[in-house]
Amino acid sequence: MRLEGKVAFITGGGGGIGRATAERFTEEGAKVCIAEIDSTVGKNAAESAKLKGKNGGDAFFIETNVSEEESVKNAINETIKHYGKIDILHNNAGGSTLQDGPVTEAPLEEFWRCINLDLLGTFLCSKYVIPEIIKSGGGSVINMSSNVALMALPGRDCYTAVKGAIASMTRSMAVEYAPNKIRVNAIAPSVTLSERVKKLLENSPEIQTISDKHLLGLGEPIHVADLAVYLASDESNITTGQVISVDSGVTIN
Repeated sequence: MRLEGKVAFITGGGGGIGRATAERFTEEGAKVCIAEIDSTVGKNAAESAKLKGKNGGDAFFIETNVSEEESVKNAINETIKHYGKIDILHNNAGGSTLQDGPVTEAPLEEFWRCINLDLLGTFLCSKYVIPEIIKSGGGSVINMSSNVALMALPGRDCYTAVKGAIASMTRSMAVEYAPNKIRVNAIAPSVTLSERVKKLLENSPEIQTISDKHLLGLGEPIHVADLAVYLASDESNITTGQVISVDSGVTIN
């Protein structure tokens, strides 16, 4: 088991990429906290991850709003109560909506929603989980950027702003916490067919345009989850500060 004995804290773990990652982590022997704002999908994901668990793999759900400091602190404390430590942080919570648009048209409310969910959420969880990873002797932080941080996507300026910021913060964090034996990397997916993204595709011509450029077909959550396993495992011992595309070749096409 590639993650046997490790404890992971996954935000937005109730569906899509987060749920697939939680399931893959428990398959590889990790114990997982699913920090999710939606209690229904969070509980279902925890039960599913438990069923996948092998060699001590386990999972539990705690309702968490990653943009609220006290909620994040509470989720981390509960994880320590359950499992005694944290080795892996997967800052997965985030996502765009149909309210996004060009700078001159996007509502301020959508800009701040993206900032609070994607960027502040990543910041807060890193702020309070990294000290626990240091106590564990080191580990891995996996952020979620996007291929739109590496290429242009007109019409999504709120989302591209936060994903670019996360890519930049990932590199800085990698340098800052290397002395603590903590690797910090980001995954940059393209269109990934979660239920949320399927709905966006139906009503978003700019995303549909990018989806048509995929060389090997559209991605599934499992494709991202498999990379997360690598980044969480000891196999990635000298991989840090990287923004790794899982995008079916969109950024080169």
